[in-house]
Amino acid sequence: MNLIDGKAIAQSIRNEIKEQVALMKRQPRLDVIIVGEDHASKTYVANKERACKEVGITSVIHRLDEYKTEKQVIRYISDLNKNKEVDGILVQLPLPKHFSERKVLSQIKETKDVDGFHARNAGSLFLGEETLSPCTPTGCIELIKRTGISLAGKHAVVVGRSNIVGKPLALMLLQENCTVTIAHSKTTNLKEVCKTADILCVAVGRKHFVTADMVKPGAIVIDVGINRGEDGKLYGDVDFENVLPIASHITPVPGGVGPMTIAMLLKNVLRTRGKG
Repeated sequence: MNLIDGKAIAQSIRNEIKEQVALMKRQPRLDVIIVGEDHASKTYVANKERACKEVGITSVIHRLDEYKTEKQVIRYISDLNKNKEVDGILVQLPLPKHFSERKVLSQIKETKDVDGFHARNAGSLFLGEETLSPCTPTGCIELIKRTGISLAGKHAVVVGRSNIVGKPLALMLLQENCTVTIAHSKTTNLKEVCKTADILCVAVGRKHFVTADMVKPGAIVIDVGINRGEDGKLYGDVDFENVLPIASHITPVPGGVGPMTIAMLLKNVLRTRGKG
């Protein structure tokens, strides 16, 4: 068994980005909009701000109160779209309940969409074209590649079908010439399906959803889940301790996919530079 150290891999990527930014005449700039007082969102934004500072990317945080209307937030986005100094725009999710997340996110100019959620970027990913892709699944692919094992011809099972992780990850695995199965809570014989996977990626948001009897010996296991246990600790969607002896490679939680998501965000900011 080999532990896939997402924290160390993400740090090496950030070091590379820092070197690239140091050679630029103008620092790339990321603008983040956060609406409301969601504690987890504030923590995520602080982490992104810290990561930007580390590599030399300018980050501007727009903290809006939860009483702002959808129209007001869209106006904010419109102004940032027009601002030539702004390279990337990110709207921190979740938004307050009275907002349509799809409507708000669709207002971000696709060339500044560092989250890769815009319909045009999603369409380009579907067509296999070069595009800004969602950070978490991009990080998952990078972690799998870092094992040194060829993806071509492998059977990959993605458990979870969200627009943010499951669907784009399945498309990316297809582009790497995997045979891909998308499974979810309604999949019949889920245990048997998972056990056929050479590469098992789990993103369902349920603590220890995947148990040892669902994992093929020697499989690569990528755990996207972040769940807070009753003891206050973070747990993945995979029963890590019991799957550990079975998998050939596995990501821990925390310290696996999470750090890679931010590293891929920083890479996307570099890619947006000067395109807005």
